[in-house]
Amino acid sequence: MTDKKTNNENPADRNQSAAGKTTDKPGQASAPTQAPDTGATKDKAAQAKTPPPAQPAEAKGGNKMGAIAIALVIALGAGLYYHGHQQTLTQNAKMAALELQLANMKGELKDTISSSQQATLNKVETSLQRTDVSLSQQNKSITSLQMALSEMKGRRPNDWLLAEADYLVKMAGRKLWLEHDTASATILLESADHRIAELNDPSLTPIREAMHSDITSLKAVARIDRDGLVLRLTSLQEAVPALPLANAVLADVVPEESAAVSTSVDDWKTNLMTSLKNFSEHFVTYRTRDGSVIPLLSPKQDFYLQENIKSKLETAIKAVYREQGDLYRKSLLMAKDWAEQFYDMEDPAAQSFVNTLQALAQETVEVSYPNKLKSQPLLTQAIGERVRQQVKPLSTEENPA
Repeated sequence: MTDKKTNNENPADRNQSAAGKTTDKPGQASAPTQAPDTGATKDKAAQAKTPPPAQPAEAKGGNKMGAIAIALVIALGAGLYYHGHQQTLTQNAKMAALELQLANMKGELKDTISSSQQATLNKVETSLQRTDVSLSQQNKSITSLQMALSEMKGRRPNDWLLAEADYLVKMAGRKLWLEHDTASATILLESADHRIAELNDPSLTPIREAMHSDITSLKAVARIDRDGLVLRLTSLQEAVPALPLANAVLADVVPEESAAVSTSVDDWKTNLMTSLKNFSEHFVTYRTRDGSVIPLLSPKQDFYLQENIKSKLETAIKAVYREQGDLYRKSLLMAKDWAEQFYDMEDPAAQSFVNTLQALAQETVEVSYPNKLKSQPLLTQAIGERVRQQVKPLSTEENPA
């Protein structure tokens, strides 16, 4: 801006300097500062009074047109600058307004998107809830239809099969928990399953599934031959009185030298005493033993030993039926120790007795049984519904909007 104004002002100054210069053109007289003292001054004054020659009109018109053109150029430049400045301000204001509008639109777009997403999520959740409610209602309808089909003819003659199946399942439970007879319990459950299969009722399928699960769990229980164990223990009890007792343990006999009769007549006294001694040894024998002697059991103690061993075997028999593994093993091992201590272990009968006790002590009498039968409560519930409740009419439930 400053440069343009400087350029605009310079032409005028140039015009003024040009105008000043035109007055100093050759041919025109300039006023002298001092009057000449000589005679030639008069001639020069006479010449000065004469008017200067007139400038051409075209030169004056060109100067005016140049000044006007310069003024127009300056005015046009100033107008263009002012117009451009105003346009720049207007464009800046428009850009600021557009940026503000764009920011507002972005905020509105974010709010719209978030509200649309929330609305979509709400619609999806509502649809899922409606679907769940519809599925539950359909399941209820299917169940009620199955019950209605099974109860449509009222009390059918085949309902006694369901009651018989319930009785068989209860008997299987008693056999399992009171007698620990898994074989009989399994047979009873299989018979109950055959009774339910004869009904051909789809609503009883869950009961059959639970019953098959019970049968599988019972078949997986380890089988113990309790009767065989008891019979073997009873045979051992009967063999106790026939076992031979161990002999008394005697110390070693001190060897004695036997005296011989001499042939000399002078030793007749010694020979007489030796003969008498040899003769008396045929009636009474006396030997000297060095060490302590372990005495035999008295008849009373032998009776107590037999009764104690029989008692331990009886305890083992009871432990078999009660499935008390620790008590069973301890009783047999104690009876084995007593037999080895007081009976003759060189006798085959005593050896067989001890070996049998050792083998029986290794047997397992403890078994893990199921705590309950899954089919029993389901079967009882089904019978209760058939006996106590009446058939309810089917009701159409409206789906929630």
